[in-house]
Amino acid sequence: MSRIRYDRLPTERANPRTRDLDRLSPREVARRMHRADEEAIRAVGRAAPAIAGAVELIVDSLSHGGRLVFVGAGTSGRLGVLEAAECPPTFGTQPSLVQAVIAGGRNAVFRSAEGAEDDAAEGARQLRRRAREGDVVVGIAASGVTPFVRGALGEARRRGARTILVTCNPRVPRQVARVVIALAVGPEVLAGSTRLKAGTATKVTLNALTTATFTRLGKVYGNRMVDLRPRSAKLRARACRLVALVGKVSVPAAAELLRQAGGSAKLAIIMARLHVGANDARRRLRNAWGSLRRLFDG
Repeated sequence: MSRIRYDRLPTERANPRTRDLDRLSPREVARRMHRADEEAIRAVGRAAPAIAGAVELIVDSLSHGGRLVFVGAGTSGRLGVLEAAECPPTFGTQPSLVQAVIAGGRNAVFRSAEGAEDDAAEGARQLRRRAREGDVVVGIAASGVTPFVRGALGEARRRGARTILVTCNPRVPRQVARVVIALAVGPEVLAGSTRLKAGTATKVTLNALTTATFTRLGKVYGNRMVDLRPRSAKLRARACRLVALVGKVSVPAAAELLRQAGGSAKLAIIMARLHVGANDARRRLRNAWGSLRRLFDG
């Protein structure tokens, strides 16, 4: 990679509207940050076509045995770790299906390891261990030039994986990844602190990628998380209400069906709606490619 001109990056610019930040009251700081966050959300809206294209790419890959891997450094890396960690409890996915790589390793989730982002060779090495043909690798880099991420994306392409870049730098060349999601958030309230609205826009974008993907893959019925893992009192209660509502049975009946279904809300709903046992429900769900919508509505 050629020498990076950090002074020219959009993420390094100072915001003219907050040049007096250190003289403002706490209330006014909060107000200006709120306005900045609104800009971040609008930037995500403008990127909707690219986000949709990325979702189609991910859905196709996961439908054919691929996996989803997030890669980032610093705040971007932590957001990728968070998104990967939330998929199993929300959508009932296996931990290996959605993974995350952060520059500096696990310790960097809790402690800053800023220098790790400059190691492009390490980014490539990490992807050699993780990515394979048919996977999707989502690089997350607010600046768009993070060497660790760029190295990882390059290695992912060499291994036959599809690539996506989520960045807050609209000037990033489109050939960096197959799909580039450029979030034009503008300069931060605190110059260069991309944990702020760049982080907000990135988090919203990652939420959209995973939620839209797993909705398309049958992990959602209506707007309900039918593949949730009920491993806490709150989630067990939610699963019971879900089976009662969608399965059209009483709460006590829903609790019993959940027990028979081994805690699977999806199976319990099928058992309730179609009046079948757990084994038959499991077979029908498999034939419908795991989708309640396809099963019930044809």
